[in-house]
Amino acid sequence: MRRYLRALLLCMVFAVFSGFYFYTKLFYSHTLDGGLGTKRIFVPPRDPGARQGATDETGTQTHWYNRYIMRQQSHADSTAEPPMHLVVVACGSRLEETMTMVKSAVLFSMKQLCVHIFAEDQLHASFMEALESWPDSVQTRFNYSLYSISFPSENAAEWKKLFKPCASQRLFLPLILKSLDSAVYVDSDIIFLQPVDKLWSFLSRFNSSQLAAMAPEHEEPRIAWYNRFARHPFYGRTGINSGVMLMNMTRMRKAFFRNDMTTVGLRWEELLMPLLQKYKLNITWGDQDLLNIIFHYNPDFLLEFPCQWNYRPDHCIYGSNCASAEEEGVYILHGNRGVFHDGKQPAFRAVYEAIRKYSFGTDPVSGLLDPLEEQLLKTTHTYCGKSHPLFTKRLVHSLANINNMAVGG
Repeated sequence: MRRYLRALLLCMVFAVFSGFYFYTKLFYSHTLDGGLGTKRIFVPPRDPGARQGATDETGTQTHWYNRYIMRQQSHADSTAEPPMHLVVVACGSRLEETMTMVKSAVLFSMKQLCVHIFAEDQLHASFMEALESWPDSVQTRFNYSLYSISFPSENAAEWKKLFKPCASQRLFLPLILKSLDSAVYVDSDIIFLQPVDKLWSFLSRFNSSQLAAMAPEHEEPRIAWYNRFARHPFYGRTGINSGVMLMNMTRMRKAFFRNDMTTVGLRWEELLMPLLQKYKLNITWGDQDLLNIIFHYNPDFLLEFPCQWNYRPDHCIYGSNCASAEEEGVYILHGNRGVFHDGKQPAFRAVYEAIRKYSFGTDPVSGLLDPLEEQLLKTTHTYCGKSHPLFTKRLVHSLANINNMAVGG
């Protein structure tokens, strides 16, 4: 009897493992070798404490960063035009704000968009659920990747607490996203009112030395921050704002950066920590200040784009002082200092809420533009509210493009 039970038990174990083996083969043949549609890949996280370039017990190279890839293009899309890459970092309570930014980017963009989201691990499931809830017709226009927040292990705590939680993650993007040639980084409190394509086109305007593009921190030196209060070197007359940053990361990885610490140029990965150690007691805005110091000594590496590509309350709070927006309208709205969520700048909040509440597939004029203009008329008691026609000037053209794409589809 005992022999019979042992034999039965062995058969049951064998059957379970056989079934598991068959299921695994079937799953990976579908996801990795399969054809059309969405391909899902999970890459297990590497040890965040491992030093860059080290090897694990199997001889595989490990890095100090983790990576989760949740949805990518299928093999069927491999011959398509190369996509644009948009990167954002989200920590704490920034989930809804980040989703609203991504929504505006996907809504108006014309070319395929790859969105790279760096977020705390506990936010990953919520991001997936929100992104996968969008209609299939929208999901075909973009792909997304989710990444863990991680810094070089020997200085991780110092980097993470710099300015705001996780904000300095952007400094390490060229070292993490090594397979990408170029990318647009934006803060989570950004709303696109113009297709990402237009910003992406600045890459073709780079000369042979330029490797990044940003907008000035301010247009008016009399009310600007850096030239009045900074205790460190900064770029140009009024500094630069890093909330919208276009990067040729291939050039950033290859370049040698002049600095005030050594007589020779340093590569990007060699520059960051010494710079922080030297200036950490003198910087106020964290990683943005470090970027200002870097481009102060390397101004030929930077292309300035107009303030309409990074329009903030500073451009209207004391009266309009962004000439390019006056002429052509606001292209990107940057709700820094929390103005998308408080009542200090109701015109900014009105734009944010209009995008957040808009439902994909509904008429963009009656479902977005009309209610937005109605709310903006209630903000004219503020200086920024008086400038509200600038907020919708480009939006009208972007919404027309949506209608044209719908007709063409």
